[in-house]
Amino acid sequence: MNQNVNQRLGKNFFIRDATEVAPALVGKILARNFSDGRIIRRLITEVEIYRGEEDEACHASKGMTRRTRVMYSEGGRIYVYLIYGMYWMLNFVTGPEGHPQAVLIRGIEGFDGPGKLTRALEIDGTFYGEDLTRSERIWIEENRRKFRIGKGTRIGIDYAGEEWRSKPWRYFLKNT
Repeated sequence: MNQNVNQRLGKNFFIRDATEVAPALVGKILARNFSDGRIIRRLITEVEIYRGEEDEACHASKGMTRRTRVMYSEGGRIYVYLIYGMYWMLNFVTGPEGHPQAVLIRGIEGFDGPGKLTRALEIDGTFYGEDLTRSERIWIEENRRKFRIGKGTRIGIDYAGEEWRSKPWRYFLKNT
């Protein structure tokens, strides 16, 4: 086995609750295979949790819609959506089927901000529903390195109630 290739994360990683998956994603490797054969790998540096219909900041708070349908799938699927008519947001669905939750990828090595990273990785609506554990275009790899991880409140959710704005559901790499 080639020791330079990291192990792809499987279904069992993603079918856990978002509160377990999110901090575990920080420091993992996001791999993107482009149509021209290039593969880039970047460290995941920042994520946020959106969990359940009760979470006022979560798209599933309005129930299942055409947009949120994939969030009700078993973990390991991709949930992408467009904001401001120009930025795709990359999320990984987590948990068991029927329990809508996802982790927003806010940053990767070299690209801070969810819109910047999706542009750099050429992520668009065609990724909606894709299975991270089987995709030939995008997947997550294990990383054996250990990192210090910080946590804080989520960003840009002023519309949610105080309880949901104050949850420490954002995780990020701390400077070492």
